[in-house]
This record gives sequence, structure tokens and C-alpha cells, in this order.
Amino acid sequence: MELTYYGRSCVRIRGREATIAYDPYTSIVGPTGRGITADIVTLSHPDDAPLARVKGRLAPRDGRTPIATSLDNAVVLEGPGEYEVKSVLITGIRSYRDNHRGPAARHNTVFYAEIDGIHVVHLGDHAEGFSTDQIKELPGADIVLVPVGGELSAEAASALISELGPKIVIPMPMTDDVTKANAAVRAFCKEEGLTTPPTAQPKLTITISGLPEETTTIVVEPRGEAFGAE
Repeated sequence: MELTYYGRSCVRIRGREATIAYDPYTSIVGPTGRGITADIVTLSHPDDAPLARVKGRLAPRDGRTPIATSLDNAVVLEGPGEYEVKSVLITGIRSYRDNHRGPAARHNTVFYAEIDGIHVVHLGDHAEGFSTDQIKELPGADIVLVPVGGELSAEAASALISELGPKIVIPMPMTDDVTKANAAVRAFCKEEGLTTPPTAQPKLTITISGLPEETTTIVVEPRGEAFGAE
């Protein structure tokens, strides 16, 4: 399994059976997608700043999030539910992007998928709203992609990781500002008991037999960005 990080909550995972692009918003990857391809696209929430005049189709559920043209042939998944695409089982679980409820609620979908035997949890822009029962819907999480520097505090992010107990945790800075992104990663790593963040790597390639015994934080560089350079 190969994992590439594009910035904010956008991640691509290539497996043997299929490739998943998580949150490939045009505001991150551009209107053409800059060559990013996938069999499956998951959207944790509508694009907050969709580009105008994108030629591609719109996400079928929200009807306003444009899909990059390089992902025209991908199956788009939005919202809670159980899905199976190209032999990949995916579960979407409702959470929230902030503390608002009712008409002002900003919903988020956490996606849980099994890829090459590895259970991956993409938290999207999750901030709060996970119940104990929902945590039980994420059994045996091996890799958790957690947002940092957004509505979810470093303390809350670390507490959630403790509940999920993954083998690998990958922080996703929810900002394009390099200085703020670095600060968010440092704050999260401090909560995880690390004095300094681990050296960022261009991508992560992992097999189920290569998973660490204990929870390990891995920092992946945003593609095309000099993460860590200030």
C-alpha cells in the first residue's frame, strides 16, 4: 500500500485492488487534478472554497463540490453508509466539524476502509461528535489520518488516537500556511509524547507485516511542498 499526501485532508492510497483519493478538492489539487487518479473518491464534507468554472462534474450528493477532471471516472462517496467498490469495503460515519448542531451544523464523514488487509481511518475535518458506539464502528484501526491545526485541538486529537489505538498515525495540517502547519504538527507530536516531530518523508509505503507494534507517528510531506521549511 502506498500513501501520498497532497495537503490539508487530501490523501491518496494505492492498494492492489483499488486506489482511493480522500478529499481531493479542486481548491487543493486544482481543476484538472494535476494527474491524480483513483477508482474511488471520498468527500468528508463539501468543498469550502470550490474553484469557479471547473469543467468536471459535481459531487452527486451535495451538488456543488466540483470533481477534478482527472477523477472523472472515479466512484464518488459522500456521507454515512456502507459501501463496496472494487472489492474494497468502506464505511462512512457521521461526525461534526465544530460544536454547532441543528440547522447550523457542519457535518463531516469519517471513512473507514480496508486496503490490502490494512484498516485505514480518514477523519476528514472531524472536530467532535464521536460516541462510544461510533468508536466501536472503527475496530482494529491500523492507520489513522488525523486533522491538526483546525477545530480539533491537539489534546483532543491525541485523546482520540488513544481511543482508536492505531499502529500508525499521520497528522494532516488543515492549513496551507507552512509555519502554521509545522506548529500544528509540533503541538500534536508534543501531546503524543514526542519532543520533536519525526523527519517528514515523501510518501509512505507499508504492508500489513510491516506495521509497527506500538502507535507510531509518521509525518508525510505534502506533495510538491517543502514541508518543514520556514
